[in-house]
Amino acid sequence: MSNPAEPLTDDPIALQAMLAAERAENERLRQIIRELQRHRFGRRAESLPIDQLLLGLEEAEQIEAENFAREDTADPAKREARTRKRRANRGSLPAHLPRIEQVIDIPDKVCPCCRGMLHVMGEDVAERLDIVPAQFHVIVTGRPKYACRSCEEVVVQAPAPSRLVEGGIPTEATVAHVLVSKYADHLPLYRQSQIYARQGVNLDRSTLADWVGKAAFLLRPIHERLFERLKASGKLFADETTAPVLDPGRGRTKTGQLFAYARDDRPWGGIDPPGVAYIYAPDRKAEQPLRHLQGFVGILQVDGYAGYKALAERNAVSLAFCWAHVRRRFYELAQSGPAPIATETLARIAELYKIESEIRGRSPEERRTARQERSRPIIEALELWLCGKLALVSQKSKLAEAIRYALSRWAGLGRFLDDGRVEIDSNLVERSIRPIALNRKNALFAGSDGGGEHWATIASLIETAKLNGVDPFAYLPTSSPASSPVTRRTRSTTCCHGPMPQRHSRPWLENSGYSESMSFHDTEVMEWLEHRSRRRLSFGRVRCGMRRRGCDRCFTKNPPLIRWSIQEIRRIAIRLARRRIRPAHIIAWSLWRRAHQATARQAHLK
Repeated sequence: MSNPAEPLTDDPIALQAMLAAERAENERLRQIIRELQRHRFGRRAESLPIDQLLLGLEEAEQIEAENFAREDTADPAKREARTRKRRANRGSLPAHLPRIEQVIDIPDKVCPCCRGMLHVMGEDVAERLDIVPAQFHVIVTGRPKYACRSCEEVVVQAPAPSRLVEGGIPTEATVAHVLVSKYADHLPLYRQSQIYARQGVNLDRSTLADWVGKAAFLLRPIHERLFERLKASGKLFADETTAPVLDPGRGRTKTGQLFAYARDDRPWGGIDPPGVAYIYAPDRKAEQPLRHLQGFVGILQVDGYAGYKALAERNAVSLAFCWAHVRRRFYELAQSGPAPIATETLARIAELYKIESEIRGRSPEERRTARQERSRPIIEALELWLCGKLALVSQKSKLAEAIRYALSRWAGLGRFLDDGRVEIDSNLVERSIRPIALNRKNALFAGSDGGGEHWATIASLIETAKLNGVDPFAYLPTSSPASSPVTRRTRSTTCCHGPMPQRHSRPWLENSGYSESMSFHDTEVMEWLEHRSRRRLSFGRVRCGMRRRGCDRCFTKNPPLIRWSIQEIRRIAIRLARRRIRPAHIIAWSLWRRAHQATARQAHLK
């Protein structure tokens, strides 16, 4: 565009050139305005999904059902006719669902005519679909303790099973439900907290976030293994999408990136299972895919992002570009107004997709043969036609940009002609990032770069499960091993000489055996110390008034805590002192001093 401050020339030819340039620039600006209007007010998808059509019909179907219900109430004949039609068309319920049988029987089984007994001659069975909302259960795990009647120091007990969250309350199924709700059903944690509160279970959002972080850490090796398996294949899809992340100190979010790498060999009969792995990156620089795909050799199907060109320069990766991205640019021009060149281009690309739909599912050799015979002539003619049209249109117009976009990537766009494994577009990975966009819309942003990595880890496993037709809730692995029959071995296992009369029905802390690596939980120690302080006991011999009635905490001559390490007793004493349990922490300090003295005496004797 010319500068308004410059004086106009009197040369007619120059004026005509300036007028042509101004008109081309105005047309380009009008095209940009139309695209912005369509982006703001129109639909963005190139094709209207069937779900969107059905969404518009929901209200009409509800109104129609209400009218039918009103007619059924007024006319029993119409109600009976609709009931018969509904029974014939509803189909059968899935056989894997559990059946709860209900029998509606007559109260009197005596014949109303002859007063004889009635017998069963058949029955009418009807099935209805019922639903039980999500219910919480509390799993109580007991581990019996076994003691020897002869040796007071022998206590044998099964080891406690490992937990996903040590010291926490959730089971693996509970955490998996939170993950699936957040990353598959797109429910933010604060909404899940509100749902659980309606059932009387108060789980704060921060608690759920802690569970998600712990699960993401434990699932990270599986995510890494999944990505390594994907990189071992000879063909991958790649794409990226934005992931808003909080940027502390700046008062706003920064734009992170989730790179998606997918594999799906089902269109040409491949045996490798489909999968997708997301990798979080703080930016979209070309070094990110270089770092992610280090060691990958094969064909990479991508869009027009220039960051992947550095991979092709290493001669280890061949880029196959996406025809859907080429088509999209011409589609936007055709939707904005009359565009004969764009419309003709769309018609020719549609012929390519028609061929692809016919050969989908065939072997790579058959697909390659069909493409060479039918698709190659179309592409060669399209290239010549676009080159001719590019010379006729303004080089600053959006149409020229769309044509140059296609011609500059023509070698990669024709890669699918020579390899039957390559798809015509990268729509597979485009579909894989749609759940990321939905989650981004509901959760708005990730809290940090670490949250973006958690997002990538868990979403990879969930979307891979969905690609394989597996329920994500059943796919997520558990981290709790089965209970092992191994028992804790004590020092006194070899000193047992016979049975000993049982004095108490329950084991007690003082008679528990110990090993070099054994340590009791602090709460048990505090309970023992508090009990001793309440009874005001000395630590020579036991003087507890409950001894004859079976005190399970005081029946011993010497306190076993003296056998503990000095550091462990000192740590417990400091914790008790912080809790301001004065009698208990005085006892603990006394025990620590006695343990220190006993250790010194043993060292002197040695």
